[in-house]
Amino acid sequence: MTDVKTIVKVGIADLNIVRAPGIIRTSGLGSCVGVVIYDEGKRIAGLSHILLPESSLAKQAEINVFKYADTAIPVLVNKLIDDGARKYALKAKLAGGAQMFHFTSNSDIMRIGPRNSEAVLAILQDMCIPVIASDIGGNVGRTIEFNPDTSKLKIKKASKEEQLI
Repeated sequence: MTDVKTIVKVGIADLNIVRAPGIIRTSGLGSCVGVVIYDEGKRIAGLSHILLPESSLAKQAEINVFKYADTAIPVLVNKLIDDGARKYALKAKLAGGAQMFHFTSNSDIMRIGPRNSEAVLAILQDMCIPVIASDIGGNVGRTIEFNPDTSKLKIKKASKEEQLI
């Protein structure tokens, strides 16, 4: 009998948590940023698939709080703490934030990937959660998978390159 690990999949503008021996994965990270927050000692991790930097950009009254860096990260942290993670022990790993398209205009509005990365880093800093490793920027999409048993983040790029951070 094989040891089958539970794989928790996180969609775009979504988040979830997992305990070892399970793993957590998201794909389709272009300009989006995958934020993994984990407590190594408790072997618990959460993953948020951030679509946009800030909820103030929303046009609608009812928003999906998982979609924006400024709302999703605090929700993820609270969910982890509610499930036994220790706030002081939380660490983060990031991937994504690519500039997927080239624009002739230098408009800031088109810099979604870099703006997502900047927003995520600022919020983690405000929450005193250190970023241990990251693979952000560039111009290729990524799929990521985090294993709370090893605290390793596997990153698969569209260019077929794979790395562990």
